[in-house]
Amino acid sequence: MSTAHIDGPVPRLVALEVASPPHILEQDDVARRAIAMFAPGPSGYDRLSPIYRNAEIETRQSCVPIDWYEQAHSFPERNDLFLENATRLLAEAVAAALESAGLEAQDIDCLVTVCSTGVATPALDARLMEVMPFRRTVQRLPIFGLGCAGGVLGLARAAAMAKAEPRARILLLVVELCALTFRHADRTKSNLIATALFGDGAAAAVISCRDEYAGEPALGPFGEHTWSDSLDVMGWDVAEDGLKVLFSRDIPALVRNDFPAVVDAFLEREGLSQDDLAGYVNHPGGAKVLDALEEVFGLAPRSLEDARAVLREHGNMSSVTVLFILRRMLQRGVRGPHLMTTLGPGFTAALGVVTP
Repeated sequence: MSTAHIDGPVPRLVALEVASPPHILEQDDVARRAIAMFAPGPSGYDRLSPIYRNAEIETRQSCVPIDWYEQAHSFPERNDLFLENATRLLAEAVAAALESAGLEAQDIDCLVTVCSTGVATPALDARLMEVMPFRRTVQRLPIFGLGCAGGVLGLARAAAMAKAEPRARILLLVVELCALTFRHADRTKSNLIATALFGDGAAAAVISCRDEYAGEPALGPFGEHTWSDSLDVMGWDVAEDGLKVLFSRDIPALVRNDFPAVVDAFLEREGLSQDDLAGYVNHPGGAKVLDALEEVFGLAPRSLEDARAVLREHGNMSSVTVLFILRRMLQRGVRGPHLMTTLGPGFTAALGVVTP
């Protein structure tokens, strides 16, 4: 089995920790309330219950209680909740990551912050600096708009910065409050599917090329591919009452038909093949996307167990999800090169190799 070759200093994943908000959404309860809201009457259950059952999700976490979703809310109200809760969740994840790495906030040289579910100016990293004692000279790189692809692309950007400054310690911050985007008056199919799919979460990772971290998982190489004429596949539209979810029903077919060539080209460019891989770390856009990914990689049905477990327990947390999966796999003690993949707005495939 070959290992991924990285030119120059090797970025290492020194620590990776996650955080979840306190409110638990039970899928059965969500389904019951959504059916009463969207399709009251004798036929509503038969028409809508498959959406919640087929999602293969049992629980999700939310920064607001479930009753909040039964009322209309303005964009400013949603965004105020986003700013408050995103900052709090990031602080929780960062504290855990720093403790795991044996570091203090003052030891961090750069903050790379990924989020696409709210508007923050000043950015979330600046807000985090008001509640955690980072140096006032810390570099800040907030990144918006990557959607689900942001977990892998965030790692890629943080790893590139670590390679550029090998003595630096980079802190990657990823937070998404997807559930806040639910719009009470939106009866579109995309919004219905979102009620069955999205959850909230955060992750923080310490990344560095310093010699003392030589035994930690190696990050890279990374790659990405953005398809032409695909802006309408996934993303947000801005409505008066918030961000309106946009995704195409054709995503599983796109994965089956168009993703294999992108994966093969990336691996070939890096001198690798699928035979060199010890496993996969895949963002689960949904259960059907995982089915498609298993076909693409020639895996047995339902073999992406860690991705399915995170989806089942936390739902789709957009960019955060793949980091929950990676942490779960690292805790299991996986070894060897693993291919990380996510798909996000653009329409973009993000790829990377992590080698514990």
